[in-house]
Amino acid sequence: MDIKQSSERFKNFAVLECKGSSDLYEFLSLKIAVDYELLKLSLHAQQGQPVPNLLLGAVHYIMLKGIDHPLREFYPSLVKNPKKVEESFYYFKDFCMTNSKEIASILHNKRVQTNEVRRCSYLYPTFCYIYQKVSTPLSIIEIGTSAGLLLLWDNYSYSYGNQSIYGNKDSALHLKSKIREGEQPFLLPNSPPIHSRLGFDLNIIDLRNEEEYLWLKALIWPEHKERLEIFETAAKQFRKDPPKLVEGDGVNLIKDYAEQVPINSTLCIFHTHVANQMPDHVKNDLLNKVKEIGTKRNVFHVYNNIWDRKLHLDYFMDGKEHNEVIGETDGHGRWFDWKLGWIVT
Repeated sequence: MDIKQSSERFKNFAVLECKGSSDLYEFLSLKIAVDYELLKLSLHAQQGQPVPNLLLGAVHYIMLKGIDHPLREFYPSLVKNPKKVEESFYYFKDFCMTNSKEIASILHNKRVQTNEVRRCSYLYPTFCYIYQKVSTPLSIIEIGTSAGLLLLWDNYSYSYGNQSIYGNKDSALHLKSKIREGEQPFLLPNSPPIHSRLGFDLNIIDLRNEEEYLWLKALIWPEHKERLEIFETAAKQFRKDPPKLVEGDGVNLIKDYAEQVPINSTLCIFHTHVANQMPDHVKNDLLNKVKEIGTKRNVFHVYNNIWDRKLHLDYFMDGKEHNEVIGETDGHGRWFDWKLGWIVT
């Protein structure tokens, strides 16, 4: 990646992701996009990483560790009455230049591994849809699991714009989301039964490690207090009964682990907002491996960001391939479309 490519990424990040969601990050990203020194600093990021998230997360991380700098006054996550975002860039650049060595080290060594737990709001109806087709317990495997919080989707409760509550009604975490377009999905009153759960990641985040826990908090945008509350509640749930997490390349390992899943359960492979970090040949390798698994057993593959941002459901039942598009989803799970044909009767 070069300076020009990095500039385009910050511009796109500001317009496509931050607008209407984070005034601070939108403003800073547009300024960074035309600042040579900051763009040069951003080049320390690992290949394939979403650079804007990484740079902004690195700055947030250092400040969450307690460093004293005037930039803190612009972050709603750090002060009660933040200053105007339009006055922030001078202090942001000063912070980055003053702490350039530490920021460069973070960019080089850390990855963007957000645990957007509210994405479970669209995973829940998806797994309900799958369970209605198979009527057997689900064995779920997540690729790019980070800290593993999405693996616990059956431990949370959900609502979708009305008074009805689904999932684990005794859960300390209740997730709300809206169905933006399409039909009302089929929703089981209680979570589908789970036989087993497993997560792969190149770099597992250990929520018992304070620095790693703080890094995940830093990746939550400063204005997003609800996201922070969701993360902290889910982390408490995780610590009570953590699922099995394996550090390694999930694409390379998926076939071997799939063979260990009992045939009397339904294998479900999923990943959200991870495939955009995969080269095309790895994406194709993953799809081909799912197909190969599908020649031997029923398998369901839930994903986005392979070829587009829409949520997809590919599956093999009795050796026959099916490909369905669920619809668009908000990156933070606040809304999603439901274009599948199964509706409540």
